[in-house]
Amino acid sequence: MEKYSALCLLLYAIAGCIADDLTYLNEFYSKTPQRLSKYSWFGNVRLHHFRVSEDAVLVRWLLTVSRGSGLSCGNQNITVHFRAGAPPVINPIQTAFPNATTVSLAHNLTLTVPSGQSVSVTLFNVTHPKPGDWFVAAHLPKDDGKIEQQGLPSCSYLFQAQMFLRRAADLPIMQYNIPLYQTLTSGPALFKVFVPEFSSRLDVFILNCSVNLGNDCGLSITVGSSTLRKGSEVKKNCSELESCFASVLIPPWNTWLLVMVESSQPNATIDFNISANFTVGCKPLSVSSDFNTSAFIRTIIAPQSNSSGALSNSSTVSLRDQPGLLANTSEPMCMRSPSVFRDEQDVLSLRFTVSNNNLSVTSDLPTVLTLEHSSSDSGGTFVVQLNLNTSSLVGGFARVKACLTPFAPVLHLNRSQTCATGFAQGYSLSVSSNESHAQLRIPFPDAAVWYLSLQTVCNDGVDCRNASAIVSVSVSVSACIDDCGPYGECRMLRTNSYLYGACVCKAGWQGWGCTDGVTAQSFSRQMAAALLLTFSNFFFIPPIIVALYRGYLIEAAIYFFTMFFSTFYHACDQPGVTVMCIMDYDTLQFCDFLGSVVSVWVTIVCMARLQEPIKYLLFMAGTLVISMAMQLDRRGLWNLLGPVLVALVIMVTSWVYRGVKRRHCYPPLWRRWVLFLLPGIVSALIGVCVYVFAQTDSNYYYTHSIWHVMVATSVVFLLPPREKHVPPWGWTNKICSYRRCKNEKVELYTDT
Repeated sequence: MEKYSALCLLLYAIAGCIADDLTYLNEFYSKTPQRLSKYSWFGNVRLHHFRVSEDAVLVRWLLTVSRGSGLSCGNQNITVHFRAGAPPVINPIQTAFPNATTVSLAHNLTLTVPSGQSVSVTLFNVTHPKPGDWFVAAHLPKDDGKIEQQGLPSCSYLFQAQMFLRRAADLPIMQYNIPLYQTLTSGPALFKVFVPEFSSRLDVFILNCSVNLGNDCGLSITVGSSTLRKGSEVKKNCSELESCFASVLIPPWNTWLLVMVESSQPNATIDFNISANFTVGCKPLSVSSDFNTSAFIRTIIAPQSNSSGALSNSSTVSLRDQPGLLANTSEPMCMRSPSVFRDEQDVLSLRFTVSNNNLSVTSDLPTVLTLEHSSSDSGGTFVVQLNLNTSSLVGGFARVKACLTPFAPVLHLNRSQTCATGFAQGYSLSVSSNESHAQLRIPFPDAAVWYLSLQTVCNDGVDCRNASAIVSVSVSVSACIDDCGPYGECRMLRTNSYLYGACVCKAGWQGWGCTDGVTAQSFSRQMAAALLLTFSNFFFIPPIIVALYRGYLIEAAIYFFTMFFSTFYHACDQPGVTVMCIMDYDTLQFCDFLGSVVSVWVTIVCMARLQEPIKYLLFMAGTLVISMAMQLDRRGLWNLLGPVLVALVIMVTSWVYRGVKRRHCYPPLWRRWVLFLLPGIVSALIGVCVYVFAQTDSNYYYTHSIWHVMVATSVVFLLPPREKHVPPWGWTNKICSYRRCKNEKVELYTDT
């Protein structure tokens, strides 16, 4: 604790070394340590969610990895990913992403816990971080597929992320076209400026720069905040210039931007004026305040009716075309902005409905859809689909070009301008007469207001004034890509109160949408696995027959219970298409695990050769305790070892008592030891070793089948011989009818 306290004081001291006239405040945030797992899917990642406040100038993460004690472990690498705005998209095992999926992998670093050390501490700094959500994700290297039994000692690692934040409480605010006088002495000068909506350009000017040493001011302007991505900041070097400016084309709307002015000359006093100017390139037309309720209702109902085929396309009502909602036509029009309805259907299930589902996209004006995406939606997948009505093409049409960007739209798609804004790279789509359908999927999109711009692009040398096309637009947010397809399952994951979705794949399929089939299992392999795991349970038929022959009716019933539920549990537990479930999966799993442990328990207790009342009492008490343990933790190793050890103590105590009482070894016959007990013990030990140490994901279907065979074989050898007073198949005498038994008793009484 003293080491951590000293480290925290050092961090605060370092943070306080930035000296200027601003007032700085320090904040500290800590997350609970989490145990790391080897990576096979995104659910193995330990995700930490932080919130960076406004006006933050420095974020320093303290990353602590501690190793559990008890084993001698070698060097271990831990990968940590960082991302602002949404959880990081990662691909540590290099799988293929689904078609039409665009990703930008997050920034990452590798931590190493050296051999012989129990704790590794790493500092990671981000200067001038972007305010908002930040995510830190950590995991161990690729999973080797070995199935580790709970309760056995292993090399475990705990990861904890702590964030030290330094923010300026009184940043100067730059006003539009109003110069702000500033004297730069030591350290950078920081400002903030608000970008209003519909801004197409931001210019930051430095004027009247003067320096007390020499003629070169040596200033540089940086606009924007760091997101650990390329292009998140715009920097302009103003060396040897008395006045200069930095420009940001298509800045983010409704956002505070950080402006930093630095000097390359140490120990110099520099005076300058700084100001900002905005250019408003395009604004949508104003909407009348006379809201028409009936038009609003028809606008919502019409697209839903069209999707079900109840109404024709001509009955679709556009919100902008309704009386009472008509735009002021006295203003010049520079873009079309249809109304978009946000329909929140469930957790990470969101659909955007356009007022007129069939958009008329022209070449003269862009059509812009505003898609509000909150932080609670960033844990899903953003899906955009375009469908072109090829019968609606007019003029010199070539294609409809679309651009999806966060924070601000791109308004000139029919020119050579790229699909990008001042600080963000956009995503391009296009549809044409040859390819009338286009789809785009973005896992973990940024929490921002997104804009989808559409415009018709014409062929070269063709009059483009009247070109248009009708495009159907579908925009939604789902938890997983295509619900993970037929070879995966979509899981909802949570870190504190933040929810996100991920696919867990089966049958060897991999990837974010379980579409990478490089290691996929063939149908024949899936069928072989299913047959081995189910038919291997039929090896319990010999133990059932032996138990019935020797008069152990209760034991035979338990063996049948185990065989039945183990067979159908493994038939339901298959990862691919060879699946058959006769009841709920959880019920089958519980019964399988319960039957396996109870079978071992009753076999060993039966070997103790106790009196029947005591034996059946132990049977019932053990079954109840095992049921409780299974409900608490089904995969715990002590659920099996505990009953085995208790039963062995009972058996050994009974054998010792019999040996002392009879004054010779029990069991007394060497043939019993050599031909039955030793083979049974060897079979049981082989099964346990295979179950605990040899199972992996790839060989599970035959190693677990060996476990079934070995356990059933050991029961055949270990089950004790019948009691002397019980004839073979003696249990059948107990099922005789009451009349037959009564007649036998009467005859016996008469003879006497």
